[in-house]
Amino acid sequence: MTMVLAVGPVLGLLFIPLIGSASDQCNSSYGRRRPFIWLLSVGILLALFIIPHADFLATHLFWGGRTLEIGILISGVILLDFCGQVCFTPLEALLSDLYRDEDDCSQVFAWFSFMVSLGGCIGYLLPSLDWSHSFLSNYVGGQAESLFFVLILIFIFTLLTTMKVSKETSCATSKLPVSGSLLEPSAGVVEVSRCYMPRSCFSVLKCKLRMWKSTSLVCLLRTCWSMTPAIYRSYRHVPQVMKQLCAAQLCSWIAVMSFVLFFTEFMGEGLYEGVPSALPGSASKLKYEQGIRMGSLGLFMQCATSTIFSLIMSHLVRHFGSRTVYVSSMVCFTLSALVICLSRSVFLTIVMTSLTGFAYAMLQTLPYTLTCHYHAKKEVFMPKRKVDVKHKKGIKTKRDPLIVADIDEEEGLIHKTGDPYGHNFINQNGSSHNGGASEQEEAEVGFEKRGVGLDFALLDSTFLLSQVIPSLFMGTVVQLAHSVTAYITCSAIFGALAIYLASRVVFDQKDLKC
Repeated sequence: MTMVLAVGPVLGLLFIPLIGSASDQCNSSYGRRRPFIWLLSVGILLALFIIPHADFLATHLFWGGRTLEIGILISGVILLDFCGQVCFTPLEALLSDLYRDEDDCSQVFAWFSFMVSLGGCIGYLLPSLDWSHSFLSNYVGGQAESLFFVLILIFIFTLLTTMKVSKETSCATSKLPVSGSLLEPSAGVVEVSRCYMPRSCFSVLKCKLRMWKSTSLVCLLRTCWSMTPAIYRSYRHVPQVMKQLCAAQLCSWIAVMSFVLFFTEFMGEGLYEGVPSALPGSASKLKYEQGIRMGSLGLFMQCATSTIFSLIMSHLVRHFGSRTVYVSSMVCFTLSALVICLSRSVFLTIVMTSLTGFAYAMLQTLPYTLTCHYHAKKEVFMPKRKVDVKHKKGIKTKRDPLIVADIDEEEGLIHKTGDPYGHNFINQNGSSHNGGASEQEEAEVGFEKRGVGLDFALLDSTFLLSQVIPSLFMGTVVQLAHSVTAYITCSAIFGALAIYLASRVVFDQKDLKC
């Protein structure tokens, strides 16, 4: 089971930067982020259907046995884990697009953290309810089928609400190049105008379908395919401020996730001295199960505390500053973990566990707010790197699609093209078109420009790594220590390291080194 749960994060590490950057480049008529959210949400819904019905699918659809059933179940778990975690990146980028002001960005990510924490609370509560005797079980099946049916209803409702509330600006009429080729203005305008002047209901349907095929699905596939090598090359040029932030974020998430992933095991074996391999009904087994339930209560309290801190996070940042909030949250987490290691009191352990929700709320809010702040003032926090332009008898070489010209608006070179995102046009023959700037001018003023989706993908990658890394060494550490307290001890150690790295993060302009 541990290996299966690690597959989703590993796949996420490979695809998150691709999806994040591709959403920066997508010019769909439905917006830049929403096509990716729709696609990943379909994967989530499919997984929520597969997991409780793996036995039915294996028996009735594929005429297989127990092995095929386990294979289908594993596939559903991996699909749910992968799509669920990767979908955070375009959602965070969508929030950044809709709320660009620094104060608005801070508040909206605080609400985002609140919703994630609230989802955690609901997630811990739903499985604890007995669905086998509910009215749903008469129609959909037993405990698992009823639970997953409720999850599907909740997810569909929140997904439709998200898509209804978010109003992305359509890019279909901006005459932007799609997937590396220059879109002819006349063709683009005619295609869009047809969809606004239909002659019948049937033509509306056909036009909508044609628009979807031409601007959304093709955009997703072609953009992802064309961006793949460029994205991973861009990782070699991560700005220094993002390197420092990601280092602190990685250690902070490893500390928190090591605590979350193994806390119930610590409670069952360590504090309650139960034995997971004992016979069912034995005293040791009952102690272990009681510890697991109490551990789940502790994690529920952590999510509840995280929900409260998410609501007041923007106020804390406004009154105490980002640095104080970041460092103090990790200090609170580290001290709580140390108390849990030393204490044998169940009540004190639950109280300390609830305090770790402060760090959980902070990690879902502050790093993303800081990234928005970096991108809002790129000239200050992200020193521009000049692009090497080769001269070849008047023909420019095809450049990295992530390295695009970024010329100040007052110089009036590229911004006169009407491209709201500052993209560099690339013709199908590979020659570059930058809206009138000469090659010499481009060589002198061309700089690297990163999309916020790519840097959000970097932050989300640290979260995925925090799930993979502990699984590689934590079992060995516990075996050497002969105690499950090593789980919490490692969390405290990484928390202390995160405090040191957080002190090196750039929170404002005066933190920059000359």
